[in-house]
Amino acid sequence: MGLIAPLTAACGSDESAPAPSTTTPTASTLTTTTTSTIATTTTTTIWTGPPTLAPGATLPTPIAPPGPDEVDPEVLLGTMEIPALMMSSPIYEGITDPTFDRGVGWWPGTARPGEPGNVVLGGHRTSAPRPFRYLEKLVPGDEIVFTLDSVTFVYRVTRTEVVTPDAMWIVDQTPAATATLFACHPPGSTKERIVVFAEFDRQA
Repeated sequence: MGLIAPLTAACGSDESAPAPSTTTPTASTLTTTTTSTIATTTTTTIWTGPPTLAPGATLPTPIAPPGPDEVDPEVLLGTMEIPALMMSSPIYEGITDPTFDRGVGWWPGTARPGEPGNVVLGGHRTSAPRPFRYLEKLVPGDEIVFTLDSVTFVYRVTRTEVVTPDAMWIVDQTPAATATLFACHPPGSTKERIVVFAEFDRQA
């Protein structure tokens, strides 16, 4: 009869009737075990600051200038853009005239864009395709954009100098990520060199 039967029997008026037995119900305790799953999130921090030289690593070593009759193999490295000059050019490995006839030439042994060291590049000012025709118009803050293997690196111009053709210090390597562009100066003459210096700004 369940738990209701003892309660209704206690309400009768016949005092001679034997007292009903009292049954104390036993409480049943239901224990529920809950298993909690804690999600763990792993955060990976990607370094986007200037490239730095790894401990124990050494700076790149530029090759010696090529002879007048040397020809570089045609090796395409990437592209270069200077928005202020509306200039875009492929970058090839080498600094011989045949390389400059294709576009901008990267000095072998110098740093590559996005790496610690000094990226050194040369180009024509008057001979086609003359990517560096208007280098003198660049001012501090102008961007130089390199794209290699679908990765883009942005440098900003810091200064411009005119030097003699024997100023080999312009290819010296630096612990910081820098870039140096050079071309003959003035346009149409080999008397001097115009040199634009830039520093790493960001990876785009």
